Amino acid sequence: MLRLSVAVLLTLAFWPFAASAQEEPPPSRCVAIAQALPSATYASFTAPKKAQTPLLAQAFVDGDVTITYAGHSTYVIETPAGVRIATDFSGVYGADPLPRVVTMNKAHRTHYSDHPDPGIEYVLRGWNPDGGPARHALVVDDVYIRNVPTDIRNGGDLGKDGNSIFIFEVAGLCIGHLGHLHHRLEDAHYGAIGRLDILMVPIDGGMTLSLDRMTEITARLYSSMILPMHRHSTPISEFTGRMGDDFAVEFLSSRSLTVSLKTLPDRPTIIILDGV
Repeated sequence: MLRLSVAVLLTLAFWPFAASAQEEPPPSRCVAIAQALPSATYASFTAPKKAQTPLLAQAFVDGDVTITYAGHSTYVIETPAGVRIATDFSGVYGADPLPRVVTMNKAHRTHYSDHPDPGIEYVLRGWNPDGGPARHALVVDDVYIRNVPTDIRNGGDLGKDGNSIFIFEVAGLCIGHLGHLHHRLEDAHYGAIGRLDILMVPIDGGMTLSLDRMTEITARLYSSMILPMHRHSTPISEFTGRMGDDFAVEFLSSRSLTVSLKTLPDRPTIIILDGV
């Protein structure tokens, strides 16, 4: 009971509440206590009966998810139900065909758009234009999308809550996109993120975080599949070499891969898609 209470408290510290004050966010099946905490165990959350609607139940069915590297920090995620999501969307990558959902972060113009196509149904900004943290907890057909706010570098200082780590829970998978992360994560961040089966990580080596810091975060999250992005001129080997022998490395000739909970690699694997 004590360990479960700690898990709940850590989660609530960063929990992305739904936009409406009258709504409660759906329970996350990916949320867990950070591994480094004493006596840490994964916490299991069961939805209350009122949340067990057919729409929410679809979010956890098995199926294939297709992930495509579109460019820069934009990955396109296509769910079994056909929901198309583009991450760190500026309009340059991942716009054709038009996604139904886009996420954005405001570090640079290459990560957001002030004028997204009006045909995009859901535009999820990683910052709150009105101040304070952005809070997203959205179910779209078979995917649940939430965010964990982080700070962002503004000149020499860190701007509070300017970035978000977006998490996509679909087909039993927990998929995380670190965005334009500018600082080390605290235990409460890890607790709010929970388990990530697939991690999209920037490896530019300095515009976000140094490779040493990004390696530290990637190693602690220990995802089954790691998808580098935001590489710029950094040699891939500088990142993969730091990750060590615990992580396999695989280069694909395609910009896309298809994955399900059943086909995740047995060993944590860094997968470099064509174009990265």
